[in-house]
Amino acid sequence: MHDIAFKLGPLTVHWYGICVAAGFLAGLWTASRRARREGISPERVFDLGPWLILGGIAGGRILYIVSYWNEEFAANPFPAVFKIWQGGLVFYGGLIGATLGAMYYLHRKNLPVWKMADILAPSVALGSAFGRIGCLMHGCCFGRVCSASLPWGIQFPNGSPAWDKQYDSGLVGAHDPSLPVHPTEIYDSVLNFLFYLFLAWLFRRKKFDGQVFSVYLIGYAILRSFVEYFRGDYPVRYLGGVATPAQLVSIGIILGGVLLLFLLPRPVVKNT
Repeated sequence: MHDIAFKLGPLTVHWYGICVAAGFLAGLWTASRRARREGISPERVFDLGPWLILGGIAGGRILYIVSYWNEEFAANPFPAVFKIWQGGLVFYGGLIGATLGAMYYLHRKNLPVWKMADILAPSVALGSAFGRIGCLMHGCCFGRVCSASLPWGIQFPNGSPAWDKQYDSGLVGAHDPSLPVHPTEIYDSVLNFLFYLFLAWLFRRKKFDGQVFSVYLIGYAILRSFVEYFRGDYPVRYLGGVATPAQLVSIGIILGGVLLLFLLPRPVVKNT
């Protein structure tokens, strides 16, 4: 865990911000290349970028504040809600916010919504792969305690979020590192990168506009729900302690993706 990348005078640059920015730029660049295949100018993708940034940050931060208000914000000064460079974005909130921002831009420019959704979908998975490395460097989104014999279990240093939770539970001493935990950030990053490769492959073979985006919704929700099983950072679980908030949201995301697959119009194929 190395939260701070470097300092330039009074400016502190965090690895979380660097990874999120790298993921966003990589996503835009790969999406611009796919745009050409759909007959859309790559410049349109880059013009969409600010709307994705603003919507994604706003949505991700709002959902994070709502989810962790009592733990991180209730007792802190109000400006703490704006310190996003220190981490604290919920992906599903960012996805919803970025989608709303994109829809506003596409409506204004009269661009095809589902065609653009397919162009962007693989890049969202790629951006997530970068972003989760930022989570690892920041120490958030950590996993639950695992067996010491698990070869890829990781330990966080004294003062990290994982250590704080274990110390409050009486599991570690004041000068100990954390107990080994599942590297859920790495699980998520690897799975998202593999998912990006699959979606990029599917994009070249799609049968109708919106197909890739629909598959993204279903696939990401399934992958996220799997990784959530190993998460150890949630203060509250639901359904008798077996479901995280993200798993509950994933149910709705999966249903939405399935509905889109059935409801989106297919091109008419004429017999010759």
